[in-house]
Amino acid sequence: MGSRASIQLQETELNEIQSETGFSHNQIVRLYSRFTSLDKGAIGCLSREDFLRIPELAINPLGDRIVHAFFTESNNETVNFRQFMRVLARFRPTKSNQNKNKLNTREEKLKFAFRMYDLDGDDKISKDELLSVLHMMVGANISEEQLGSIAERTISEADIDGDNQISFEEFVQAMERVDVEQKMSIRFLH
Repeated sequence: MGSRASIQLQETELNEIQSETGFSHNQIVRLYSRFTSLDKGAIGCLSREDFLRIPELAINPLGDRIVHAFFTESNNETVNFRQFMRVLARFRPTKSNQNKNKLNTREEKLKFAFRMYDLDGDDKISKDELLSVLHMMVGANISEEQLGSIAERTISEADIDGDNQISFEEFVQAMERVDVEQKMSIRFLH
């Protein structure tokens, strides 16, 4: 399978992806191999169903939101390898001496996290959206009343302009002391 992945990925495309995402040559080849193994139709792109076959995403309470992020990048019903790599690049660690690029900056990581909560895509997080995501994360482990209280407190603490919603700027400010670079990083093998 490794040779199939290497053959199908052209050297120029590999170099462009490396420049665009900061991943090493070996990381790209390995991720391409993983991509092609997920591409059950062998059509060069992934569907939502392909993503949901990933066990870690299938059991993740936010798996559907994470999958949605890949399709936001592609604006399509499928995701090609380059789009796949652009989303994954947001999870590259930023504090190591790897190549830094615009896709894995703190701001891009925060935009990605913000979109996890902004369910309707209106660039604001409402109390209802926050409640929906909290439900996804904790299920029935916390009472409705407790979840409502958490959502209200979160909104009131982060909402600077008093519109009872959290804008991206307010989200950034609320996340000021959070080590987003650490929390939103995945170690990709070299």
